[in-house]
Amino acid sequence: MAKFELKLPKMGESVAEATITTWLKEVGDTIELDDAVVEIATDKVDSEVPSEVEGVLVEKLFDVDDVVQVGQTIAVIETEGADVPDSGSSTAVEEAPAEVPAEAAVIETQMAETAEAVSATATDFSEGSKFYSPLVKNIATAEGISLAELEALQGTGKDGRVTKNDILQFVEDRKNGKVAPAVAVPAKVAAEKSAATPVKKAETPKAAPVVASGEDEIIEMTRMGKLIAHHMVESVQTSAHVQSFIEADVTNIWNWRKKVKGDFMKREGENLTFTPIFMEAVAKALKDFPMMNISVSGDSIIKKKNINLGMAAALPDGNLIVPVIKNADQLNLVGMTKAVNDLAGRARDNKLKPDDIQDGTYTVTNVGTFGSIMGTPIINQPQVGILALGAIRKVPAVIETPEGDFIGIRYKMFLSHSYDHRVVNGALGGQFVQRVKDYLEAFDSNREI
Repeated sequence: MAKFELKLPKMGESVAEATITTWLKEVGDTIELDDAVVEIATDKVDSEVPSEVEGVLVEKLFDVDDVVQVGQTIAVIETEGADVPDSGSSTAVEEAPAEVPAEAAVIETQMAETAEAVSATATDFSEGSKFYSPLVKNIATAEGISLAELEALQGTGKDGRVTKNDILQFVEDRKNGKVAPAVAVPAKVAAEKSAATPVKKAETPKAAPVVASGEDEIIEMTRMGKLIAHHMVESVQTSAHVQSFIEADVTNIWNWRKKVKGDFMKREGENLTFTPIFMEAVAKALKDFPMMNISVSGDSIIKKKNINLGMAAALPDGNLIVPVIKNADQLNLVGMTKAVNDLAGRARDNKLKPDDIQDGTYTVTNVGTFGSIMGTPIINQPQVGILALGAIRKVPAVIETPEGDFIGIRYKMFLSHSYDHRVVNGALGGQFVQRVKDYLEAFDSNREI
């Protein structure tokens, strides 16, 4: 008999830890290959950890609500035969390069400083007397729960720890009026704390109070809604948003798709939409303008090697999430279609994995789905650009021919490009969206699938 150590896999560059939410297998249970063993939660998405071997679960090293670092062993599985080597995720964590280039070290330091500055703007739960998991902290921040309220909450976890269910129950009780408002911090204590901690940033102006009449309905924002709102405000405060607009003639694309979509469905078993065609053009344009495929860290620019396209997708509750098509420039149209349909389908079914929403370098959103002819989207940090696709409309247009100009009916759409004016000037922002237009209008209407 041999023993295999099941480790917490890597879930993206920005995810270093996760919270155990539910054990799906108990000690003594038989486990098949790829069986889900445990459910975990990060500050971005919930997921399952599958087994890489067949065997029997003999040991669980963490309890529910415990915080686990990426690469840590979370369970031991007894298998038949010789010892099973560690998974690739643990190797990636344990094996570090012997030497780190000076430029990379500088960038890593600046990224750490940026992350520290961002985290300082959130509620500082580290000053409390109890330990709180990242998931509990995120829920508390999203729901506007103060440190005083969190400290007074009696946890049901190990050693009185506040669990996910504890804080969600507290949120529900507060909505129903079962919990008294938080007690304000005495002025003397607040003054002493203020004197001890110098204020580094100007306070954000408070929104004007809104008074609800007796006939108004008050609807609490969902946790994800609050996180999205915070992300949007943070993006506007971080990047200097500028927009460029251009109109593209997509008549050739419209006619070609109409001609081939039936055969495409029969051959590939996939619905051919306009989205993969547009994503293909954006990926080509990013290869032509690599300075649009960047991120900003302090005073440094990180030029991304891979072109990973994020595409805004709707969730069942109406919120949006941005799954990522990795290495989009290396996919043909069939591969792009399968990737788009797969991510969109799993987003609708709430089956996205943490890695599906990580490492995006540029984002595309289709506002035309809702009938809008154009939009001014907010940049998905830490990217520097986002393209909005407007609705395709049948409009009269001037058509130039060697025999002269005439009026005809064409299918046209607006492209709205929002970009970060800190690092992307108007020329680059305009040239990029112009290049996307050129690729769309030059689409070969005789193209073979």
